[in-house]
Amino acid sequence: MIHPAGYPSLVYADAQGNITDFPDLHAAGMSAGNFQRPSRTDFIPLPEGSELFVLPGRLPVGCDRNSGEALLLEDDPFTPGQTIQAVAAFMSPAHTAVLNSAYQTTENAPRLPLFAYTAVGWYGDCFWATAFRSDKDIRQDASQFNQEAINSRTAKKLKAKKNNRLVQHLGKCCLTYGCPAARNYFLGRWEAPLPTSPVCNARCVGCISLQASGKCSATQDRIRFVPTPAEISDVAVPHLQQAKQAIVSFGQGCEGEPLLQADTLEKAIIAIRKKTDRGTINLNSNASLPKAIKRLAAAGLDSLRVSLNSTQERYYSPYYRPQGFSFSDVLESIRVMKGAGKFVSLNYFILPGVTDSTEEFDALCTLLTTLKPDRIQLRNLNMDPEWYLHSISFESSVVSMGMKKWLKQIKHDFPDLQLGYYNPETR
Repeated sequence: MIHPAGYPSLVYADAQGNITDFPDLHAAGMSAGNFQRPSRTDFIPLPEGSELFVLPGRLPVGCDRNSGEALLLEDDPFTPGQTIQAVAAFMSPAHTAVLNSAYQTTENAPRLPLFAYTAVGWYGDCFWATAFRSDKDIRQDASQFNQEAINSRTAKKLKAKKNNRLVQHLGKCCLTYGCPAARNYFLGRWEAPLPTSPVCNARCVGCISLQASGKCSATQDRIRFVPTPAEISDVAVPHLQQAKQAIVSFGQGCEGEPLLQADTLEKAIIAIRKKTDRGTINLNSNASLPKAIKRLAAAGLDSLRVSLNSTQERYYSPYYRPQGFSFSDVLESIRVMKGAGKFVSLNYFILPGVTDSTEEFDALCTLLTTLKPDRIQLRNLNMDPEWYLHSISFESSVVSMGMKKWLKQIKHDFPDLQLGYYNPETR
């Protein structure tokens, strides 16, 4: 792991949105609203494919170079009196935040869009972010995508499958939203998406495909139809037969909850397995319907990825706002899938200061010990951190261990547990 030889300095955006650094202050980080000075080893070079975001209505916070005290930068030090804004990094896939960007929100500041906001600084000749690589798999690395090849192969597939609505939907995901999974489908490799459900039985505060409040825009459109088993099979079978490290996954960011289409999924899985036994059929889900999980496992579902923002019900329910199910149903679905001898991952939303709080760590360890899932996928929470803390009524006095210590302790206590970012092959 590469770390900076010295300490990265604070970066900010000037009144025109240009990003620069201020060497008089070190970069700071934020953990559940609390400012802190990152260690030098918390920083890695900003990964290729990451983006820098300017945070409107938020003033940057840095650290005193000697004492480490958090200090607010209120205007442009190079052009006094000019307004400035904080900056954050949106990390490329397979990277997990150690600290969030440090800032102070001003009055009437807009809510931040549904992305993750990692602390970033400048040292030498590059940006450095407080993060670690959580999966060595390169399937969504920026270096793996050639836009000309994507455009060509997508156009060819869309023309050949003009009557398959699911293929046409994935074409929009690929070309309009740049979805890495959709790109990989059209490139004929790795994991391909199978969105199926226009409806959901949860009202997640940070849902990326449906925001009814008008205070924060969804980042992509939700699918508007339920594909037929034949349309699903038409996508899945050739991919499983031909792709390297082939996986197909129900449950994507462009849909609601796929378990609400359990009848369609069951028929599709049976149809797929009649034609090929190659590759992994996976379901990304809120795991709200244990009986449906049992049916799908019997039909041939290989793996289940269960999304969780917290392993404590008091924080889970205010985020998911479940409709007609409870946290206990989620736990039962894990039991059912494991009882069927299948693979279970936790899609665990990471927010520094919350995920690594001592109470959350203890609750996670209890779940890992009792239910024995096979893998944790470390996914940065895509949501305004302050909005999230408010939404779940998080107790700011809770003590956190630090994400690096959290990771080390999980590895020590559960040596057989897989840690990563992606759905693995399980067949």
